[in-house]
Amino acid sequence: MTIMIGLTGGIASGKSTVSNMLKKRGFTILDADIAARVVVEPGQNAYGQIIETFGQSILNDDESINRSKLGSIIFNDDEKRKILNSIVHPAVRECLNDWKMQALEEGKNTIIYDIPLLYESNLTYLVEKVIVVFVDPDMQLQRLLKRNGLTEEEAKARINSQLPLQEKVNRADAIINNNRTIDDTERQINELIINWKLEP
Repeated sequence: MTIMIGLTGGIASGKSTVSNMLKKRGFTILDADIAARVVVEPGQNAYGQIIETFGQSILNDDESINRSKLGSIIFNDDEKRKILNSIVHPAVRECLNDWKMQALEEGKNTIIYDIPLLYESNLTYLVEKVIVVFVDPDMQLQRLLKRNGLTEEEAKARINSQLPLQEKVNRADAIINNNRTIDDTERQINELIINWKLEP
């Protein structure tokens, strides 16, 4: 019986680090961020709908969507963000489902959905258990500023566009505390695999 697990966290909480550690251990990761990039490539249905809605000005020279231009439009406008999500989210779900079916055919024991907005998008029905990657708010802000070169105001807007991390922690089945060293995060993952008896 294949077990479906959700992996989530806040922006810049280190979820990708945890995801990569699980991947190295042979686990199947269905990454919603990768799916979100795939479904907005030229030629895909969602791509056409996004151009129709937001116009040609969000395109790069090679006709691909300029993510930062689109980001600057939607991060400060709830209505536009909802419109974009209504185009992208169904396409992402379909893509993830295709990948899941493939993993099931390959006989995988554990399938991990790496979904940043698992709670916000009401996708917990896809999984049996949820792992939340946690980091202190100050560290989250510092990591985001360093990683994305945003102003403090922009970084806070992105953090505030998600459910508070503490709320995700309260709803989690397991928490990976990512405030300390990489080794400490590895140790927590190993313990979790043993406790939940997970096999790739």
